[in-house]
Amino acid sequence: MTFSRASGLLAHITSLPSPYGIGDLGPAACRFADFLQSAGQTLWQVLPLGVTSYGDSPYQSFSTFAGNHYLISPELLIKDGLLTDADIPALAFDAQHVDYGSVIPWKMTVLRAAWRNYQASPPAALKKEFATFCKQHVWLDDFALFVACKFHFIAARQNDYETPEYQTYYQRLAGRLTDNQIKDCYYGAVWNSWPAELAARTPKALSHWRKTLADDVAFYQFLQFLFFRQWGQLKTYANERGIRLIGDIPIFVAFDSADVWANQALFCLDAAGDPNEVAGVPPDYFSATGQLWGNPLYDWPRHQEQDFAWWTDRIAALLASTDIVRIDHFRAFAAYWAVPFGEATAVNGQWKKSPGKALFAAIEKALGKNLPIIAEDLGIITPDVTALREKLGLPGMKVLQFAFDADAASDHLPHNYPESRTVVYTGTHDNDTTLGWYGAANEKARDYFRRYLNTSGEAAGWDLIRLAWSTSALFAIAPVQDVLGQGTSARMNTPGTASGNWQYRFSADALTSGQAEGLKYLSQLYGRNGLSASAP
Repeated sequence: MTFSRASGLLAHITSLPSPYGIGDLGPAACRFADFLQSAGQTLWQVLPLGVTSYGDSPYQSFSTFAGNHYLISPELLIKDGLLTDADIPALAFDAQHVDYGSVIPWKMTVLRAAWRNYQASPPAALKKEFATFCKQHVWLDDFALFVACKFHFIAARQNDYETPEYQTYYQRLAGRLTDNQIKDCYYGAVWNSWPAELAARTPKALSHWRKTLADDVAFYQFLQFLFFRQWGQLKTYANERGIRLIGDIPIFVAFDSADVWANQALFCLDAAGDPNEVAGVPPDYFSATGQLWGNPLYDWPRHQEQDFAWWTDRIAALLASTDIVRIDHFRAFAAYWAVPFGEATAVNGQWKKSPGKALFAAIEKALGKNLPIIAEDLGIITPDVTALREKLGLPGMKVLQFAFDADAASDHLPHNYPESRTVVYTGTHDNDTTLGWYGAANEKARDYFRRYLNTSGEAAGWDLIRLAWSTSALFAIAPVQDVLGQGTSARMNTPGTASGNWQYRFSADALTSGQAEGLKYLSQLYGRNGLSASAP
C-alpha cells in the first residue's frame, strides 16, 4: 500500500441520520461524504456490510459476500420508481439509537412492497441491470436460497413444540450446548437443523427447495441487487469527492451462514454439520476465561488444496466494493485459538498454526502485490504475527486509548511507533468513546494523559484527535463520536456483552461547520490529505 498521509472518520452506515430508524445508503450518507470533504478528510471507515443476524453484530453475518439489505434507502427506491409514499408505513423511530426489533420488520415490509411493485411493472433498464447482476455474482444463488430456507423454517416452527425433529436435534447436541442454546438454534433455524438432505445439499433437495421457495429466492436476489446498486452509487459519490472507503472483513465467518452451508468441506465440521472446534481468544488481562466466539474454524489443508480460491474470491469481492480493506483479527493468519466445540469458556483451547504466508502468496498471485490492506494486529501479538505482517508490507494498528495504562514504553504511544506504516485510531468500535474512556480511567492514566498531551483533559476527544493527526502514522482515524464529544452512552460495542450494542446513531444536525474547520485545520497543520499549513 503506497498511500500518502491521510486521515478520516469511522462511522458505520447504521449510525447515520435517517427518518427510518437506521442509517442507510441514501441522502444522509452523501451528506456525510460532503462533511468529510468540507473537513478536508479523505478516509471513511465503515464496519462489515454483511446481513446481520442474531445480536445484530456486523461481525456475525449470513454471508461474507452479501450486503445488508436493512441499509437499503427507501428514499432512493422512491426515486427509482419502486416505491411511493403510500408504500411506507408511518412509524416514529428513535433518532439516537437503532431499535432493531422495530426497524427490521418495518424495513422488510417496505422492501416487500418494492419487490411487488417491481414484479408488477419492472422498468426495462432496471430489469436488465438485475439480470446482469445475477449472472455476475456466483455466490448469489446459494445466499438467496439460504436466507429463504432459514426464514421458511423459522415460520414453520413458530407454533411447533419439541417435535420428533426437535428431539433428534436436541439429542445430537445435548451436553455440548445448553438447552436454551439448542432451542435458539432449532427455532432460529440454523442450517444444520434443517432436513438432513437440505443441510447436506443433495442435488434433489436443492432443486426441490429452489422451486418451493422460488419467489422468496428471487426476492432476496433482488435485495442484493438493490443494495449493491445503492452502495455503488455512494462509493462513486464519495470517490468523486476524494474520499476513499475503508471496508472491514472479519477473519472468521458465522457458523449460521451461507458461507459455511455452501462450503462445508472448507470448515472443520463433523458428519452432522456440527463444528469440531470453534474460534476464540485465550484468557488474558481483560478476561480470566478468554472469549468464546463460536465461529467455525477453517480446514486449512482443504483451502490449500484449492489454492485458497475461496479466500481470494472473498478479498477480491471486498476490494471491488471498497478502496481499502481492514482485516479483523489478523493474528489468526499466523496462529489461532481453537476451542473444542461444547466448551463453556475459551480456557481449554490451544494455539494452532495457520498457513498465512501461503494464503497471502496465493492472494497476491491472483490479485497483485501491494494490496490496500490494513492488518488489525491488536491483542496478543507474538513475533510470528509481526513477522508475517512485515513480510507482507501491511500497516498494523495502534489505539491511543491503550497508550496511557502503562508507561513510556507502551507500543501505542506515538514516540514508540517503529515506522510510518501504521494506522492510528483514537479508539475503535470496540472501545468506549474517548470522553467515556477518560472519565472511567484511573487517575494514574488520566494524569499521564494530561502530562503527555500537555492538556487539561476537558476536551479529551479532540485532544486525542490532535495527537493522532500529529503522529508519523500513515493514516489517522477517529470515530465520529469523538468529533462530537460524546460520552459512554454513544459507545458502539462492548465486547463480551450480548445486548445493547451496534445501536448508536447521531442526529442530522450533530456535525457542524466548526467541527469541519477543526478537522481541516489539524490536517493542514500535520500535512494530511494533501493539505499543509504555511509557516508563520
